[in-house]
Amino acid sequence: MSDIQESINQLQDVNLHENRRCVQVTESDFGSESELLVTIGATVPTGFEQTAADEVREKLGSSCKISRDRGKIYFVISVESLAQVHCLRSVDNLFVVVQEFQDYQFKKTKEEVLKDLEDLAGKLPWSNPLKVWKINTSFKKKKTKRKKIKQNSSKGKIDNGQGDKTDEREIKKEFTNSALDSYILDYYENPAIKEEIPTLVGDDLASCKDETDESSKEETEPEVLKFRVTCNRAGEKHCFTSNEAARDFGGAVQEYFKWKADMTNFDVEVLLNIHDNEIIVGIALTEESLHRRNITHFGPTTLRSTLAYGMLRLCGPLPYDIIVDPMCGTGAIPIEGATEWSDCYHIAGDNNPLAVNRAANNIASLLTKSQVKEGKSSWGLPIDAVQWDICNLPLRTGSVDIIVTDLPFGKRMGSKKRNWNLYPACLREMSRVCTPTTGRAVLLTQDTKCFTKALSGMRHVWQKVDTVWVNIGGLRAAVYVLVRTSQAFVHPSEQDGERGTSW
Repeated sequence: MSDIQESINQLQDVNLHENRRCVQVTESDFGSESELLVTIGATVPTGFEQTAADEVREKLGSSCKISRDRGKIYFVISVESLAQVHCLRSVDNLFVVVQEFQDYQFKKTKEEVLKDLEDLAGKLPWSNPLKVWKINTSFKKKKTKRKKIKQNSSKGKIDNGQGDKTDEREIKKEFTNSALDSYILDYYENPAIKEEIPTLVGDDLASCKDETDESSKEETEPEVLKFRVTCNRAGEKHCFTSNEAARDFGGAVQEYFKWKADMTNFDVEVLLNIHDNEIIVGIALTEESLHRRNITHFGPTTLRSTLAYGMLRLCGPLPYDIIVDPMCGTGAIPIEGATEWSDCYHIAGDNNPLAVNRAANNIASLLTKSQVKEGKSSWGLPIDAVQWDICNLPLRTGSVDIIVTDLPFGKRMGSKKRNWNLYPACLREMSRVCTPTTGRAVLLTQDTKCFTKALSGMRHVWQKVDTVWVNIGGLRAAVYVLVRTSQAFVHPSEQDGERGTSW
């Protein structure tokens, strides 16, 4: 058993209400695995690889390698930074790399290739990646356990003291474990706290093992893990399919570890990523995409939170900026902004009352989540939702610093025919409310032909500085980064008047 796992088990065995025997936990107990360096792979929205790499460098201090296979980045971290990796805003899924083959030489026939993949399973350095997977799994279980404890404790309050003594003891035990779990989680989330753990344990906690026979049996009996292999393959020169590679490689993994194959209810997901002559074997660290956050009320075209973060990051928000999403839908962009850039003010607006209602509900859910996390009432969030007309915004001229929005593609929302009138009107009104010279806009659309035409007529107020190509549900879309020129906004009616006098 690893040093860090032993320390965790010791902490779990501590009971606040029993014999006060001191448990000594020192930094050396955590040292061997805390200093373990591993390579983490992350899938990101296609086109935002550099944005994700910049976030990793900024928040983790690790340099990133952008994969030739679009939508993936790789970086090296120590195990103690694992929890911080889960807090990245630009990544969808995470996995720990077992081994990477940059120029793998595939054999000419399918049988030879699949035989090589079978032989590969037993030659890979599985040890450290599996250690990371175990730590990651225990970390997730403790978060789930803490949620259940909070739910059980709230149920206990409803009983108004009428529950029996056994229930009361169970609740006390749950609160004890909850307090200890918080110390364990703080260790992962804040490495500096490891110096405080021995003091906390030595001064305030005592150790005593109070377990039933059933729980001790569960600990002693080895658990057979369930697993599956997922193969992601890209390239035209392969003589095998993804299913064939996953089947044969998975059979060898099963033989090597004596695990049980299960395609749906699995504990371990082994990833086999093949891109041309590149092979990367990994172990998944996320069960579902990390972009599934903040949004509880979905609409027909809800934007992924990771993509919303990437768009916001492109415009470089500064403290006290006013950021507006004039076509907010469910509010994914301003909600992500309020979460990450809380020193700015965010406005979510839409002409559809149903969309505004969804955005308001999502904001309310985020506020509740924030209050629960802090354990106290909150003053609120720097965000508001309002219903308005995109072509006639109730905002003062030059009062907005940044505009970030997802324009209607003309597929599930709106129509391409309507976009020919809508896009020019939107750009004109955005130029009015946006601050000259310093104002920025980041606009997403799949109707690039229409947008390019509309932008060509607004070059006196908008200057394009960058275009990021992304994949949205199989559609090739573009994110346009615009800067407001120094020219003051002139209403079309005033322009016509000036022309009339000059003639």
